[in-house]
Amino acid sequence: MELIIDNLSKTYANGVQALQNISLEIPTGMFGLLGPNGAGKSTLMRTIATLQEADKGSIKLGEIDVLKQKNELRQVLGYLPQQFGLYPKISAEFLLNHFAVLKGISHKGERNDLVKALLHKTNLYEVRKQNLKGFSGGMKQRFGIAQALLSNPKLLIVDEPTAGLDPVERNRFYNVLSELGEKTVVILSTHIVDDVKELCTNMAIINKGQVCLKGNPKKILEDMKGKVYKKTIHKQELNSYKQNYQVISERLFLGKPTIHILSDVNPGDGFTLINAELEDVYFSEIFNKTNAKSH
Repeated sequence: MELIIDNLSKTYANGVQALQNISLEIPTGMFGLLGPNGAGKSTLMRTIATLQEADKGSIKLGEIDVLKQKNELRQVLGYLPQQFGLYPKISAEFLLNHFAVLKGISHKGERNDLVKALLHKTNLYEVRKQNLKGFSGGMKQRFGIAQALLSNPKLLIVDEPTAGLDPVERNRFYNVLSELGEKTVVILSTHIVDDVKELCTNMAIINKGQVCLKGNPKKILEDMKGKVYKKTIHKQELNSYKQNYQVISERLFLGKPTIHILSDVNPGDGFTLINAELEDVYFSEIFNKTNAKSH
């Protein structure tokens, strides 16, 4: 199964070009969609999930024409949006069972077996009788995955799923998604680079409605080998370095800025060559796109 997006565009009534000729081929497995807030990720996810129309282009999941066969797509779609509401005074087991009824799983025995299996898969079985108001953020996200899996989807979309989760909850969520990616097309839309680094075998970076980069994370990092340098500087020097070098990121270390720059040759000047991280790739692409727009 493969999801093919071809030349997809969307402009809102206020003139914002949310998507500009997006083309992606997404195979079975975990696919990371990286980009800053406002990059167009959520617009793309909602369009794939048939929640809004595109201006032009096409999306196909196997033999399904997504933009024309919305009902067919919804039958094989699991979707966990960035924000979703839950009934606080209902138990996880009861609400998941209710959602299963809405999905058309009418046989009680089959439904009970499915609900039980999904609660185990998402590590919620021990708290299945607990009201949802007592769930942590990570537990709510795992419940969201459980409801998204009720229809045994061929395509699963998760939009910013780990934002706000603590490291333990994030790791639990990683484990659930990794298992799902073995048989399903899973699109993970996020602005958290570690999510993609930990989970995805393919990825794309989107910014200002356009695809900046796509490919295998390991291969992308190999292509950047020998091009990233770092240096710790004084705060008052930062603007000068930004004028003279392609500064792709800056962070504080012991109160002083440490900058990473992108350079095809050794810049000297006290810079040290370092192994590129996926975060360096991300910031370099966002930097290039932003600069291209400003010139």
